[in-house]
Amino acid sequence: MASHEIILARATRVLLPALRAYAYSLTRNPWDADDLVQETLLKALANVSRFEIGTSLKAWLVTIMRNTFRNTLKRRGRESLRDAAAIALEVAITGGQEAGLLLRDTAQALDKMSPEHQEVIILVGALGLSHEDAAAAVGCPVGTIKSRLTRARQQLAGLLGEG
Repeated sequence: MASHEIILARATRVLLPALRAYAYSLTRNPWDADDLVQETLLKALANVSRFEIGTSLKAWLVTIMRNTFRNTLKRRGRESLRDAAAIALEVAITGGQEAGLLLRDTAQALDKMSPEHQEVIILVGALGLSHEDAAAAVGCPVGTIKSRLTRARQQLAGLLGEG
């Protein structure tokens, strides 16, 4: 097994929960999300020689997943918005009733946001990608990600009554 494949195999185990969460936020369906994760990993393995060691594997996999999802939508001839709220509602909460209410309110607020703002909140906030990695995954300049994130955070705070 080449060094690229070893890196991919080891790191994928760690990144699998984040990839599943992102896939679910795109598809809104657990079965479609699992299919998307599997297709992403198959594409990554087939193109493992293109991965540059020293760069973010998470960002590379998120980019593959995002492009795979969009290509699937194009093939189906329809557009679909991600539902960031759906994944937030699925997260288990260990806190009390107040935490559950806050989570529900946050999910509803995310649902009211634009797809671009939802995406940047998910990539940076939920998946923990750096601004640079999120920009690479989305295919836009870092400054665009930073400004979208600032506007998305302000909008989310306003929707939650914290503005």
